[in-house]
Amino acid sequence: MSPLDLAGDARVLWRLLWGQPRAGSHAQRLEGFYAPQAQRYDAFRARLLHGRADLIAALNIAPGDRVVELGCGTGSNLELLDRICPVASLASTQLVDLCPSLLELARQRAHAHGNVTVIEADATTWQPKQPVERVFLSYALTMMPDWRAVLANAWSMLAPGGRLGVVDFHLPGNTDSLPNRFWRRWFAHDGVHLSDQHLLALHSLFLAPHVEERQAPVPYLPGLRAPYYLFVGIKPVVHPPYPKGSRGDLPWLEAGGNALNPPQPPFETGGSRHVPQP
Repeated sequence: MSPLDLAGDARVLWRLLWGQPRAGSHAQRLEGFYAPQAQRYDAFRARLLHGRADLIAALNIAPGDRVVELGCGTGSNLELLDRICPVASLASTQLVDLCPSLLELARQRAHAHGNVTVIEADATTWQPKQPVERVFLSYALTMMPDWRAVLANAWSMLAPGGRLGVVDFHLPGNTDSLPNRFWRRWFAHDGVHLSDQHLLALHSLFLAPHVEERQAPVPYLPGLRAPYYLFVGIKPVVHPPYPKGSRGDLPWLEAGGNALNPPQPPFETGGSRHVPQP
């Protein structure tokens, strides 16, 4: 690694040690945290955020699909997507984030693609103009305070039979174990809030043909491996649809509610479990 790269990493590490600002709106905290490190963001995170290419591959994105990434950051996943399924072959790709400094880099990446749109918006409320075939989040759900609303919004923008993909850090096994207490505190300092509820909620919302729990090395912390998961699930064909509520089509995903007990029957058609074809 060159001295220039080391200096860039030092700036990123300083921001990580300093932590995410505590004051201001969620968007303001993100901008305050990421703006000083935006130019070195991708090079450092490539060694920290693992499994992104595997997630995109597992989504089985096909030519003609409409794709949305929520919490796109710098849009670096656009390059991974293009290797797996050429972006030019897709009907559309929409990249959504709240942080202007990171979105500026995403716009630079998207400039060469006429069918890619970069959108500054809140993932809890933004909706595409028509249902899409694929939605994914890459190390973003843990940074979204109202993650239940994000999942509800992602569910509602997917066409029946569409796929949701998530790769993110999490807390495996006993959440009160010493390693999990360490990771929860370490990540929370930078606005990343690990939870054992994310996977449970995803399982309750989607038919899940692909779930993996993994561990990955952390830059400059030799011997430590951070736990993360990879989830790809299919939105069931639901008849009748969920009733409208404060969380879009999924009013049962309220904070403090039981994510494992949606209204019944969520996946039933004619008395048998219906598995839509992807």
